[in-house]
Amino acid sequence: MELTLLVSLENCLLGILIFCFLIQLYFSLFVHLKLALVKVDEIPDRAAKPLSVVICARNETENLKQYLPVVLQQNYANYEVVVVNDRSWDGTKDLLEEFSKQYKHLKIVTVNEGSKFIAGKKFAVTMGIKATSNEWLVFTDADCMPASPNWLLGMQQPDDDQTEIVLGYSPYLKKKGLLNALIRFETFFTAVNYLSFALKGMPYMGVGRNMAYKKSLFFNNKGFAAHMHIPSGDDDLFVNAHAHHNNTAIRINKDAQVWSVPNTSFGAYLRQKKRHFGAGKLYKAKHKFILSAQIMVQFLFYVVFALLLFFKTTFYPALVILALSIIVRCFIYPRLLKRLSYADLSWWFPVLDLLLFIFLVFNGFVSIFVKKIQWK
Repeated sequence: MELTLLVSLENCLLGILIFCFLIQLYFSLFVHLKLALVKVDEIPDRAAKPLSVVICARNETENLKQYLPVVLQQNYANYEVVVVNDRSWDGTKDLLEEFSKQYKHLKIVTVNEGSKFIAGKKFAVTMGIKATSNEWLVFTDADCMPASPNWLLGMQQPDDDQTEIVLGYSPYLKKKGLLNALIRFETFFTAVNYLSFALKGMPYMGVGRNMAYKKSLFFNNKGFAAHMHIPSGDDDLFVNAHAHHNNTAIRINKDAQVWSVPNTSFGAYLRQKKRHFGAGKLYKAKHKFILSAQIMVQFLFYVVFALLLFFKTTFYPALVILALSIIVRCFIYPRLLKRLSYADLSWWFPVLDLLLFIFLVFNGFVSIFVKKIQWK
């Protein structure tokens, strides 16, 4: 009787492992492979229409000093840069005024402390959008640096006027240490997901470090009114609510990417992911289901695999399934790592994949107990 129950348990666990493997194959071969094979659009050689860049900055003097000139010196015929000084006290105001003397297309918007002030980045973004002069808006952050002078040429409004949203890509700068590798790999995995699903006709998020949309889309849908109470989500929640297969395009050309400064401490990174986790709760139901299923399948895959190693009859079948999983994914993801400017992580893919899974589970657990979050 006990032997029969044991065999049934082994078969059940092996069946779960195979099921998880098949779900992995679906995401790898029928979603993410699209991004690996899609033709990368060339950067247009001319600026078709005027546009506005919107940057929100709070106490970002050093970053603005280093990166804002790259934004202000883009190879684009007609554009303005709107920088929102959001309650800074570190000299940001004086620095921006100095820049404005040299760059006439720089426009400064100041948000002051006050009893009527609405805390959060969304208020600053809204003030920046209101100050823009053009229909096409390109967004980035103060700690971001365009990969080339042709960044705006790549992120400009497409010829197809039906396109209202362009999702760009923003990798993190490489630094020493395991934390940096994990941050960059997590950014890669997130980007592969949202860019691939956009190609599949189901866009669900974008990143404010590099994205663009129409000003009319923002105001016709009352901006961030539906989720103004959430500290984060000025980028992903807006896209989640208003992007669909007919109005969204992606841009991953290396010249159209934007490099960003990563966190250097685990605590700061954890707080950043907590903000993102809070916004994700407001995603559309189908998007939450798909993203949750991805994590749960990965969780079950590793846990069930570990359990099967304790049984003699399933030890080798479990190893074979794990090997097949790694082989299939190593055929796809190193190619994507190279395409998305993380070629140095290719050899570490299997290890980082496991570490990322552990971190996501840990972050989800911590998020249950840590409630207070803010944008800066």
